[in-house]
Amino acid sequence: MDASPDLPRQGRVPVFNLPGIVTISIAVLAAIHLVRTVLPDGIDLSVLLNLAFIPARWTASFDPSTAAAIIGAAGEGAGGPELASARQEFARYLVTDPSAMPWTGASYALLHGSWMHLIFNVVWLAAFGAPVARRYGALRYAILALAGIVAGAVLHLLIDPYSLMPLVGASAGISALMAAAARFVFQPPPPFEAGAPWQLPPRPPLQTIPELMRNRTAVLFLGIWFVTNLLFGVLALPLGGGEGPIAWDAHLGGFAAGFFLLPLMERGSLRNRP
Repeated sequence: MDASPDLPRQGRVPVFNLPGIVTISIAVLAAIHLVRTVLPDGIDLSVLLNLAFIPARWTASFDPSTAAAIIGAAGEGAGGPELASARQEFARYLVTDPSAMPWTGASYALLHGSWMHLIFNVVWLAAFGAPVARRYGALRYAILALAGIVAGAVLHLLIDPYSLMPLVGASAGISALMAAAARFVFQPPPPFEAGAPWQLPPRPPLQTIPELMRNRTAVLFLGIWFVTNLLFGVLALPLGGGEGPIAWDAHLGGFAAGFFLLPLMERGSLRNRP
């Protein structure tokens, strides 16, 4: 008679130790960028203009009276007269028949400025998207990322409403996932005595803000994240291989969305119960 315990069936070992939704996210971003690299320049420019988030286009759409101010601001940027003239021509193109293109408040996250920009984002997505997806599942992961993307675009618009620089990249959504993960990954698991070898410990609860501020590891991570973003934003330096300076304000908007929205995701989460 076989007295061995009835162990749970073991699934196949995945090729990549990432939740499926994170793997799909990475694959979609990589596929889109790969397709863009083989498109003719004219078509790729059309993709950029129709999917990237351009604050000045939204500003002119909401308030057409700002058209003159947008064109004037375009001529005041850095660079010589030829570059200033080109920016003003682009501004005139945007404000002649302005349309906010509301989908660009989310679709900009599908585009990246270079392979290095994409790789940089993918590394952070794998690191911080994975724990969020494992804890909350694909739907809540997607909601948090999308909320961060939209919040990043909104804050970027509020801070730099006349900007003609197309905003691209998934960094705001990844920042939301970073903030969400920071609420629970930087703490030891709760005390647990397993009744059977295959039983897993319960998931640690979310830390409150006071608890998080007493967690030295979490405070160090948050401090480095904020200082890095503000430093590169103030110095207008590229980060992660992008072709332009990072949109620190979009990152901040995404981070705030993930940090404060996560407790709402926690409520009623069956995945979080031991």
